[in-house]
Amino acid sequence: MLKSIPPTVISWGSLSPPLKKPKSKAETEPAKTTVKIAKIAIIAIVLIIFIKSVKVVKQTDKYVIQRLGGYHATWGVGIHFLFPFIDKIEKIVNLKEQVKDFDPQPVITKDNVTMQIDTVVFFQVTDPKLFCYGVENPINALENLSATTLRNIIGDLDLDQTLTSRDIINTTMRSILDEATDPWGIKVNRVEVKNILPPKDIREAMEKQMRAEREKREAILRAEGQKQAAILTAEGEKQAAILRAEGEKEQMIRIAEGEAESVRIKKEAEALGIRLLNEAQASNETIQLRALETLGVVANGQATKIIVPSELQNLTSILASVNTVKKDN
Repeated sequence: MLKSIPPTVISWGSLSPPLKKPKSKAETEPAKTTVKIAKIAIIAIVLIIFIKSVKVVKQTDKYVIQRLGGYHATWGVGIHFLFPFIDKIEKIVNLKEQVKDFDPQPVITKDNVTMQIDTVVFFQVTDPKLFCYGVENPINALENLSATTLRNIIGDLDLDQTLTSRDIINTTMRSILDEATDPWGIKVNRVEVKNILPPKDIREAMEKQMRAEREKREAILRAEGQKQAAILTAEGEKQAAILRAEGEKEQMIRIAEGEAESVRIKKEAEALGIRLLNEAQASNETIQLRALETLGVVANGQATKIIVPSELQNLTSILASVNTVKKDN
């Protein structure tokens, strides 16, 4: 049996939504602060991205740029803009000449001698794009290529040629490496063999040989020195004898010239005396007196015997004549 439901009275006021109360200032302030912080963060992020996107390339560098995974450009010196999330710096390439000192490599010579040789390679990147995309790890590839090239060159040389042909090895390696690294954008300027280390027994034998050579050269030099010393001594004695003989010759010439001059002066004096006597027309008594004076000079010497001329035997008459001459004077 159905029960009757009493009718419900619904008013229009109850169907309208309830009115919201206005928020207070304290409730709206945190929301405004959050919005400001978000705006500041967005601006800061944009500024950071912009600053990071501006790139300054130095003169010694090149930048290889990728765009969406592919090569795009190579940047040189100056200011450039990198588009965020689109462009990427794949590699920064140094254009200066670089030096790589590779580890010693074991090589075998033509006469089956194993030695250690280390090389120094001077190279320069000429094409950044090829350097970036030409080969994986170009420096490692250059080292391996240098090692294999060195083994090929040394394999055609024996030990003595290897030790004495550094210039040939350097030139050959530079030519081969430069040609092989062209597809990698690398220019090999110079290759130098730094050290050549033969086995210990060969080094000892070489040291003995060098010691013997040094001793041989020393003996030769000593003998040459003694020979030169003997030659110089003989030359000195010869020159001294010549100078001594020339001195004695000069002395004898001077003595002879002095004696000749003395004789000449004496003769001139005697001639002058005779001439004066002749001019004075001296008497016999005067001449005998001069002879007597001369006899006295002779007697005053060291002679023990005097020969008296016959004209002077009558000394009494001579003395009388002398007295007469004196009185006349």
